[in-house]
Amino acid sequence: MKIYDYNGQKNISGRRIREARQKCKLSQAELAAKMQVNGIIIERDCISRMEKGTRFIPDYELLMYSKVLGVSVTWLLGIED
Repeated sequence: MKIYDYNGQKNISGRRIREARQKCKLSQAELAAKMQVNGIIIERDCISRMEKGTRFIPDYELLMYSKVLGVSVTWLLGIED
């Protein structure tokens, strides 16, 4: 499967996920643990790569980040401020 880049990034939500994670005062490891409790198997290094824009984010993960971090998917996608 070929993953495309958008302006040199593999995702457009990584920065927003980092921002929401920091507002919740969660480490990357703590966010990974919360995602795992909710059925998304992900490691801390995957979150690091995602926040840097070097990892693709599947849509099902965006839904769970939205739930875990208490933000909307549209906010994560940069559609709303």
